[in-house]
Amino acid sequence: MFRYLPKIIKSQSVCVLVAAFLAAGKAQQPASTTSSGSPAPTPVTNTSSSSQRVVLKVGNLQVTQADFETMVRDLEAQQGPADVSRQAIGDNYASLLALSQQAVANHLDSSPEVTRQLALDRTQILSNAEFARLKAEAKPTPEEISAYYSAHLDDYDVVQLRRVFIWTNQEGSKNGHGLSQQDASALAAAVRKAFASGTDVSKPLHDAMHDPESVVFDNEPLTFQRGELPPKMEEAAFALKVGGWTELNDAPGTFVFLQLVKRSRRDLKEVSSQIEKKLQAQKLKEELDNLKKNAGIWMDEQYFAPPSQKPLASTQPGTSVQEKQ
Repeated sequence: MFRYLPKIIKSQSVCVLVAAFLAAGKAQQPASTTSSGSPAPTPVTNTSSSSQRVVLKVGNLQVTQADFETMVRDLEAQQGPADVSRQAIGDNYASLLALSQQAVANHLDSSPEVTRQLALDRTQILSNAEFARLKAEAKPTPEEISAYYSAHLDDYDVVQLRRVFIWTNQEGSKNGHGLSQQDASALAAAVRKAFASGTDVSKPLHDAMHDPESVVFDNEPLTFQRGELPPKMEEAAFALKVGGWTELNDAPGTFVFLQLVKRSRRDLKEVSSQIEKKLQAQKLKEELDNLKKNAGIWMDEQYFAPPSQKPLASTQPGTSVQEKQ
């Protein structure tokens, strides 16, 4: 029945969403009276507007086109585009509203379990709203982004590398593939000789008989920004001169060669979004830390301690841990 709505509404959020639509729908129900018995004022609406067109009724509740489309947009923003028809969404939403109305008629909205879930949902929604506000406020300015870039220029250095990996079939080799130790050593020696003499390294690699998973060679160089390579490989790569080769063997039975093809630096325009996310995350963390500090949070360290750090529980009244030991 609920093929689409449960997919895009978390189970504990359904009641909150329905409650919001119930509240919005009250203004469209038949006119009520005030405590003095006079008719309650009715908002003036433009009935000719398509957004105020009633597209769904469940009992006395009326849902306008604007309400329905807003609901769908909100859900799709959270969970992605719907993969079913509008009619299917409407059918499922009508069923959801009908069930909600029946739950209220059966006084389930005042049951301890539902009350607890509604309270938890309210807390979660408010938390999400405040987090979104803090995140928006933490967005750095263009000036802050530019200043950070200028102070961390080295972080945006990039290298274009050509890599050679030769694996042997010893223990720990990739997927059980690899050359014999003798063949791998001979091929590694041929690679060393080629780059030392300035000849094409790809020739001995292509001439050697091997499967694609035993030897890997980058025909086209790959680009890496500082911080994207393993530490040892990054240190070796950024220490190279353009055109130079180095050997980096950090695993038994593996031969690794690197060639620096080009060195450059990404400009501010290229990395602005990267810096923005980094600064925003830093600011947001600081705001959250301050919020928690000012909120006066306290936690029972004994209760929340990892199991290995909790004291042994006494099996007899009046027996201390020391006495048990």
